Amino acid sequence: MSQVALAFKPRTGKAILVMVAGSIREPRVIERAEIPLLPHGEFAPYHAAEGLEPEAARRYVKESRARAQRLATNAVRDAATRCTEAGHELCGCAVLVGAGMPDWTTDEILSVHVRMHKAEGELFREVLLEGTRACGIELTTLPDKTAIDSAAKKLCVTRARLDADLAALGRAAGPPWGRYQKEAAAAALVVLKHAGASS
Repeated sequence: MSQVALAFKPRTGKAILVMVAGSIREPRVIERAEIPLLPHGEFAPYHAAEGLEPEAARRYVKESRARAQRLATNAVRDAATRCTEAGHELCGCAVLVGAGMPDWTTDEILSVHVRMHKAEGELFREVLLEGTRACGIELTTLPDKTAIDSAAKKLCVTRARLDADLAALGRAAGPPWGRYQKEAAAAALVVLKHAGASS
């Protein structure tokens, strides 16, 4: 039975999932996927609510967030189920997170366009964090903007070494293997290292 780490790189309305199995010395990618965090046809919640009457806008954002939360929790649960059904031991889940934001109301967010972008970024990170906690999976977070540098520090390797390791993982896994998959994989490696140290 090999250990498996999940990692999510949130995007607007979706997330990149990478699952890495094995050990920190011999990791391998066993799954990559793009996970929808909004139902088909919906887009950024605050942008969709822009122009609605205040009460309707608040209701729309609340309902959209609830839909995103259901999809996020189901995505985490389904990934965990696939791990265990394949005979692996799930050792944790990483989510790339932002710097947070002030406790703005929906009205305050909708009044300044740049806040809408920030709030949407945080929303999709938060639903994945809450989904991971709801599934009872050990959670690791890394800063989204410095994911690979932060992972290198936690793994006690140079950035160049981690870049080379991620490139090797990608060659073995095949495409797609772009920036987002690499960032998620780096976070998954941190989870695997922590699991190995505590086992």
